[in-house]
Amino acid sequence: MRIDLSQEELPKRWFNIAPYLPEPLPPPLDPKTKQPIPPEKLLAIFPEPIIEQEVSDKEWIDIPEEVLEVYSLWRPTPLVRALNLERALNTPAKIFYKYEGVSPPGSHKPNTAVAQAYYNRIAGVKRLTTETGAGQWGSSLAFATQFFGLECEVFMVRTSFKQKPYRRILMELWGAKVLASPSSETNAGRRFLEEDKEHPGSLGIAISEAIERALESKDTKYALGSVLNHVLLHQTVIGLEAELQMQKLGLYPDYVVGCVGGGSNFAGLAFPFLKHKLTGDKPHTEFWAVEPEACPTLTKGEYRYDYGDTVGLTPFIKMYTLGADFVPPPIHAGGLRYHGNAPLLCAFYHHEYLKAQAYSQRDVFSAGVLFAKTEGIVPAPESTHAIKKVVDLALECAKNRVEKVILFNLSGHGYFDLSAYDSYMRGVLE
Repeated sequence: MRIDLSQEELPKRWFNIAPYLPEPLPPPLDPKTKQPIPPEKLLAIFPEPIIEQEVSDKEWIDIPEEVLEVYSLWRPTPLVRALNLERALNTPAKIFYKYEGVSPPGSHKPNTAVAQAYYNRIAGVKRLTTETGAGQWGSSLAFATQFFGLECEVFMVRTSFKQKPYRRILMELWGAKVLASPSSETNAGRRFLEEDKEHPGSLGIAISEAIERALESKDTKYALGSVLNHVLLHQTVIGLEAELQMQKLGLYPDYVVGCVGGGSNFAGLAFPFLKHKLTGDKPHTEFWAVEPEACPTLTKGEYRYDYGDTVGLTPFIKMYTLGADFVPPPIHAGGLRYHGNAPLLCAFYHHEYLKAQAYSQRDVFSAGVLFAKTEGIVPAPESTHAIKKVVDLALECAKNRVEKVILFNLSGHGYFDLSAYDSYMRGVLE
């Protein structure tokens, strides 16, 4: 069963959940003074329209026509009922997934990449610089910049640079310059290479390199693929579509599930539904944020102020963090290796509106293989974390003989990650 929306039903506004916070979000602090940072000080990194969205208290923000035009290449995305997976699990649960892998780069990331490229273009920016872990974000920004005439430079975590050559090729095909991070191109990169010539890298280090690059030139800005408020805002197009698709079926989810690295794909699906829990309209829905045991930010991190990068160039933000100097093991779910998490998502988790669980790499790939065999799509390693939780919830429904509706975000496909699946099937996955 597949539920599609027409082009006319593509959402025309993004949803901002900030007005529904139980208390104001702790403000970002200046990395030097540790005092609240004024929005204008962020202009060295971000263009003014992005900063306005970052601090906005408006519930709805219009999506520009030029952004909608690019969105229409793949949006609206399908909502699919996983009937074969339900049968394999012998569960009375109804399992639905929102499939974001139909975008040209193969993940949810273009939802914000296109928006950020547009706002930078109208602000007169010539080049965007960024980091990427597994490559979904880097390839999405490279894709988006082509529509708005911008140059793109990507610092790719060295582990993923080696593991995922096809993501690098895709970025270069779309015109981006791709560098393994840490690189010899920045002061931050050289510092870590001096310590270890084969340093595996981390998202925190790659962010430091990208921001350093942006600070060097007035016509260059930094673009971030997750974590910050404006990124999560742009991703709510996912949940807004899913909400309408569920309405067409006369259903509402009992569980909303997504993998979490920085928080963008989970928030994009969950926030429009979380609104109804916050208002009391749908108080019983459970929201599950799923992460790797190798980088357990929510389940084992501390809720405190920390840097968003390793060197300390970013504002000090309050989030669940493993520490800005955390270097995760080289797991295949490269998009889930960030040391912190989105402040908005962390605030709701802190107030117990969300739940979190961590799984091992072997367990999530087992769930990913099951999904591929039953539903036919090879999921991204990141998405397998959500699938593992969905499987557990569905088996619990079977055990208790209760019919529940489970909705999750299949945030991308895994066709550039087949070497990871090969390692799992050959029994050598660590």
